[in-house]
Amino acid sequence: MATPGGSDDILRGRAWTFGDGISTDHIAPGRLFHLRTDLPELAKHVLEDANPEFAKRVKAGDLVVGGRNFGLGSSREHAPRIIKLAGVAAVLAQSFARIFFRNAINVGLPVLTCDTSAIEQWDDLEVDLAAGEVRDLTTGATVPFAPLPPVMLKILSDGGLVEHFRKYGEFHLPEG
Repeated sequence: MATPGGSDDILRGRAWTFGDGISTDHIAPGRLFHLRTDLPELAKHVLEDANPEFAKRVKAGDLVVGGRNFGLGSSREHAPRIIKLAGVAAVLAQSFARIFFRNAINVGLPVLTCDTSAIEQWDDLEVDLAAGEVRDLTTGATVPFAPLPPVMLKILSDGGLVEHFRKYGEFHLPEG
């Protein structure tokens, strides 16, 4: 992801749809807790309890589309990390658990709150982070979302909070 406002603020991918209440245990199964120190291996099992085909078939740039309360449950930071490691460009949902939302931003995974009810499995989507809209290229529909604050876009463009601090040596607020 590049600087906010750049062409990399446009994400394109196919939708993988999930319902309401996708928990961190659906994302990173607790039975695989022993893999928490091997995130690439754990990522091979991402969301398999919600859709057994997801981890095997997800492609770089795909988008996870959830319903209400995505990421509820424990505060496992590795849940958004393995979604990102699997190549997912962003997660769209009607609402997020607060800790999951913050952890996702911190690891550099865009999470966008919007009405996902009309998005179907395999729809081709285009997400404009700067403009705050999702365009369903399959149906022609446009779904608005509240654009992320500039500070969150900056953290995302830097690759997450750790990379942001490495780059600036401190918490750096964008000007303007």
